[in-house]
Amino acid sequence: MKAATRGPVAKRSRHGNRFIVVTGLSGSGKSQAIRALEDLGYFCVDNLPTTLIPTLAEWSLRAGGEMANVAIVVDVREGTFLSQFPTVMRKLRGMPRLRPALIFLEANDAALLRRFSETRRPHPLAHSRPVIDGIRRERIRLAAIREMADQVVDTSQLNAHELREAFAEFSRVRSPRAPLVITLLSFGYKHGLPVEADLVFDVRCLPNPHFVQGLREKTGRDRAVVEYMQQHESTTQFLSKLVDFLRFLIPQYVAEGKSYLTIAIGCTGGRHRSVMMADAVRRCLTGLEGVRLRVRHRDIEMENG
Repeated sequence: MKAATRGPVAKRSRHGNRFIVVTGLSGSGKSQAIRALEDLGYFCVDNLPTTLIPTLAEWSLRAGGEMANVAIVVDVREGTFLSQFPTVMRKLRGMPRLRPALIFLEANDAALLRRFSETRRPHPLAHSRPVIDGIRRERIRLAAIREMADQVVDTSQLNAHELREAFAEFSRVRSPRAPLVITLLSFGYKHGLPVEADLVFDVRCLPNPHFVQGLREKTGRDRAVVEYMQQHESTTQFLSKLVDFLRFLIPQYVAEGKSYLTIAIGCTGGRHRSVMMADAVRRCLTGLEGVRLRVRHRDIEMENG
């Protein structure tokens, strides 16, 4: 069993805890599905022993908000799965305040053969036999569990990214989606590019308060610096075009299921222009749906730290 992983904490539903069980054919994309759920804020466990599933469900009901949404992957790798799982699933569906859902992933033989060939992994039911024998055997043995599923997803025509997004869409309509956390990070090029940056914007083309008497020792958070920069049309145009671009781009990241985005804005020293611009962008983007904003001024913090 792989260790439990935790994405951004999801809020407790007023209608009970969400408990998603992902199963299906080997090679059908269960790993991508569980990663999509983790990004949506689910507490995720891969290959949990079947007998422990009700225990985890009861624990989630007692644990509070951080365990409000749980997702697990179970399949034929676990020895008692085929014989015990139908009883376990019926028990989950009878638990008060638990909202279980069984998702079954499958694909056609050609797609599964291609995936096993690409990964060069043996089929769990055909270690010393052709992969196709394991696929056909597993399909037969899982037929009864497939009939129990709340939703069957055919992944034959989906690549890893498309499967991840399809599963995120399924989960999104059933639980609150964890917001995209955007960090607006100001920095100075002379101190180096921030390695965590996803997007980098250079504001060294804007008027530099460093060369203005009385402003050098201030920062982009001081009113005098902000007012100096706002006097220049190049500043207001840069801000307007940058915000327009981000208002187009950010919803694309939200739709893709991205959890974190770092937007770095740099000037020479990371003290004036980049700081002012990062704060201004935050104000302009406040209220954007599906987003949580935070600001870091790296090189000012380094000075104060």
